[in-house]
Amino acid sequence: MSLQLFMVFFVSVFFISATPGPNMLLAFQYGLNYGFKRTLWTLAGLSVGLLILLLSTLLGIDVISREMPWLLEVVKVVGALYLIYLGVSAWYERGGDSGLGTPADVDAFDTNDYTPNSYAYAQAQGTNVRAKAMPSRGKLFRTGVWVSLSNPKAILFFAAFFPKFINFSAPLFPQYLLLTIGMFASETLWQMIYTVGGKQLAGWLNVGDRLLWLNRFCGGIFVLIAAALLAEVLLKI
Repeated sequence: MSLQLFMVFFVSVFFISATPGPNMLLAFQYGLNYGFKRTLWTLAGLSVGLLILLLSTLLGIDVISREMPWLLEVVKVVGALYLIYLGVSAWYERGGDSGLGTPADVDAFDTNDYTPNSYAYAQAQGTNVRAKAMPSRGKLFRTGVWVSLSNPKAILFFAAFFPKFINFSAPLFPQYLLLTIGMFASETLWQMIYTVGGKQLAGWLNVGDRLLWLNRFCGGIFVLIAAALLAEVLLKI
């Protein structure tokens, strides 16, 4: 994989990862409720779940490319059609509401914490909240894993997205490693941003048509990659 192709991949997944999804929403909510340090356990769980999905997808692509090369072309066509579907859906996605916001009834404050994110502070501000015991680190980690794994669309997306950036006539392992590192770096960076500055990011996205145009930009990326995949398949016929 050339450096130019990897940069195209990274820039694409960087902007796609920015859009609010289940993982980012969880990072945002837990960052508000539990604080940055404790939410790191959830982010670790999200990363483990993402790794499992990535390895499952890449293993499947690897087996198909070696055992049934013709099926790989079918996967590319189906993947391209799926990316077009995602692109059109993203283009018409309603803007103006990122889906992020302070929960109206937060039940995750530590009763022994008196920081600005604490139950005592919230009470002093007149916020309607319910005190609840802070979940254990293990529970935070497991929640991250299950939220990440509970999104089967991620496997479909990876299977549709990755083949365009893989040269199947070259050694595959280094390419898989680069793609995994790139995806992890992008996802982890945005999870940290949503955890630390999610409230500010939500406010920025909710102004005017900013979320609408972010969705349309990502939709355009999907359609361009789909077109490149289809062109690649047609040239082999």
